[in-house]
Amino acid sequence: MKKLARKLRRNSREFDDENFSLPTLDDSRPIDSQEQEELVRSLERSQAQQSLLWRSVFSVFLFCFAAFLVYSIFQQVSSPWELRYHAYFMEEIDSSMIIFADWVAVLACSMAIIGLLHKSKSHRWLIWYSCSAGIILAIFWLYYMLRLPKFRWDVIWLPFGPLGGAALSLYVDHLLNESSEEVRKLRSYMYAYKAS
Repeated sequence: MKKLARKLRRNSREFDDENFSLPTLDDSRPIDSQEQEELVRSLERSQAQQSLLWRSVFSVFLFCFAAFLVYSIFQQVSSPWELRYHAYFMEEIDSSMIIFADWVAVLACSMAIIGLLHKSKSHRWLIWYSCSAGIILAIFWLYYMLRLPKFRWDVIWLPFGPLGGAALSLYVDHLLNESSEEVRKLRSYMYAYKAS
């Protein structure tokens, strides 16, 4: 029985080795400079496409939120306190303060959108300004939410919507810049390799 088991194991190993092994190439040789250049260019193109895609996706998301806030402002101006999430604050805040807070939220979203779409360092500060405006709005809304007789969880997006959008924009911008930096490092390594 043991002989048969050994024989079966040996035959199965030989069968596995013959039929299921992948062909290998000589990976010890470095790729030449033209292959390196092609590889780095393809990575740069891919990174640029991914960056454009994700910056656009999050910008559209923020734009939709800002458009909703503009609608909210219009409703508050034309029919004050008609929207339920504004009506909660009827006894606590003046209508003009709600309109002003919504405009600040639109401004915060706009700064985050501009900071995302323009990749320069000067525009990146707009995302930080957007975060600052989001923090101020969060404090404002939370103050008035805590003054309500009952805490309303259905309007938690009022304090954390603009702040969350700005923080998410900051995170996306950081990840995409980090990815771009990695591709730049790869290119510099390629040139260092050529020089040596």
